[in-house]
Amino acid sequence: MSAPSAAVSHETDVAVVGAGAAGLYAALCAAQEGASVVLVSATPLAQTASYWAQGGLAAALAADDSAELHLRDTEVAGRGLVRHSAAEILVREAPERVRDLQALGVRFDADREGRLALGLEGGHSIRRIVHAGGSATGRRVVRQLSALVAEQPRIVVLEGARARALWRSDGRCCGLVCDDERVIVARAVIVGAGGCAAMWARTTNPPGSQGVGLQLAHRAGAALADLELLQFHPTAVIGVPGREGFLVTEAIRGEGATLHDADGERFVDELAPRDEVARAIQARLLQTGARSVGLDMRAVDPARFPNVVGALRAAGLDPTRELVPVAPAAHYTMGGIVADLHARSTLAGLYAVGESSCTGLHGANRLASNSLSECFVFARRAVAHALGEAAPKRPALAASALEHLRALPPPLRAERKTRDELWRDAGIVRSADGLRRLLDSEHPLARAIARCALARAESRGAHTRSDYPERDPALEERHAVVRGMPHDADADAGCDDRERGDELALDWQIWR
Repeated sequence: MSAPSAAVSHETDVAVVGAGAAGLYAALCAAQEGASVVLVSATPLAQTASYWAQGGLAAALAADDSAELHLRDTEVAGRGLVRHSAAEILVREAPERVRDLQALGVRFDADREGRLALGLEGGHSIRRIVHAGGSATGRRVVRQLSALVAEQPRIVVLEGARARALWRSDGRCCGLVCDDERVIVARAVIVGAGGCAAMWARTTNPPGSQGVGLQLAHRAGAALADLELLQFHPTAVIGVPGREGFLVTEAIRGEGATLHDADGERFVDELAPRDEVARAIQARLLQTGARSVGLDMRAVDPARFPNVVGALRAAGLDPTRELVPVAPAAHYTMGGIVADLHARSTLAGLYAVGESSCTGLHGANRLASNSLSECFVFARRAVAHALGEAAPKRPALAASALEHLRALPPPLRAERKTRDELWRDAGIVRSADGLRRLLDSEHPLARAIARCALARAESRGAHTRSDYPERDPALEERHAVVRGMPHDADADAGCDDRERGDELALDWQIWR
């Protein structure tokens, strides 16, 4: 029996879940191609995690730069786990995406001659970071894209709407069900709902970064990968009321800021890749018993980073006169929904972009500012592929199956207990004992993270095991993939999202 038409709130070409940089850009790209779009956003537009992104877009735009240099830096930072084909796509297409954004009205910082002012960040061998408003890039980009989305007649925006479940019929994702029971039917669904770094007790992310997209996709049967690879940003403010976890962008270190321990000594190369800097800070804190190290940005022009300086001053700290207390915090999810070079997940009709996805681009350690570039490069590729396919037949859905989807619990939020457990047992340094303890977490995604981290019995990039301190050559280029668990009424028996972490099916895959 087909679902009655009254049960369907919207029929559209493309449904986008998430209104961060990737989701907004995907919606605009689809609309520009003449497609109809429904954009589902849990928050009002311009209040997503992308809004707070201080980094810029990495792109080989300088005369002395090249895609080959950008590729080399990406692969060096990724510690032997970067998918070469995905990185090659990023470095070759990122410059054009920057030009696209300029054509859409995003104003990037320029020098006195009107050329793009390119910044330097950790792991990059040359200046190639495009910024807007200094460290306000995310804010500027998301504001402009949000304004364009709001004006685009082909895009229906559902603000304050939360996806409860993805609709799967005949082995294909064909829409979604919202918390308020609205049903959206779509030729393709693009998930751009961010990562899960807010599941850790100490984080730079807004509270909504809870792995919602990952949970939705996994329950619908899509595979996840590299969940053990969570990047910790080295310089998040600590001990300043109202600014706990506030990220101090890496670009400030690119302009000469330095890190000092309690004795005033420098102890790390501030422009080393993030995993190295974060581990060095954590080791120094454990050695000294201090809660923070000092970031000295007194020699940096405050006009270059007005929002950072303004936020710190508003909290009672003047970074032009005193050191900023910082320590590492959970920042970026390198794992996510398995996606190919067109952002396709392992479930037909479902695409994943931005931090929700895992193409293998970032390997074991994301190169600074590659993530915003990734949002735009792979969002455009997702839309091109989705609209290039023949439209599938309208799905049939039994009324009982629709009620089953509506009755599913929404994606789980991590309570304080889970956040503390992840910080303790899946923090900067992990061990088998802690990870096994995490297998009993109440949160299914926490269990999956523990399962992947236990399987990676080595230290590589952002994943550090105290019991396996060296890289294992046998795990070079290998990604830990956890299969999906369909929640359809007619799903295969045994696929249940109540599986415990130690029972999750995991296999290693090599992606070329």
